[in-house]
Amino acid sequence: MPTLEFIFRLLAAVAAGGAVGLERQINNKSAGLRTNTLVALGACVYVLINVILTKNGADPTRIIAQIVTGIGFLGAGVILHRGVNVQGLTTAATIWCSAALGSLAGLGLYLELLISTVLIIFVNTTFKKADKWFMGDKKKKAENNDHSFE
Repeated sequence: MPTLEFIFRLLAAVAAGGAVGLERQINNKSAGLRTNTLVALGACVYVLINVILTKNGADPTRIIAQIVTGIGFLGAGVILHRGVNVQGLTTAATIWCSAALGSLAGLGLYLELLISTVLIIFVNTTFKKADKWFMGDKKKKAENNDHSFE
């Protein structure tokens, strides 16, 4: 692989991870700009190692499979459980998605990388509004049920 292509793939991973991380940073989440950028960059580096090794007959799926598993442990570190409340699941899922973005960049799948980045940001921003709407309905129902015995 030419050095320029190697650099371009790394920069694509940084841009995608950075875009996702910026959205998380703006929303004050624990894993923000640096975390998501580094996750995407790290995954990209591992995939690039894989791409180089594959030319010598290595199995192309082994490193990517290990990225998926390893990122699961990193994501587990941001999940907090306090009583019945669980926080950090979306952040953990976003970290997992950032690793996938880095993998796409490492494979040179730029259109797929762009589409995936846009969709991840779309889900994190748009679905957050839907969550609030549904949670508002649950709170209203709970308040109505609490007042029915007064």
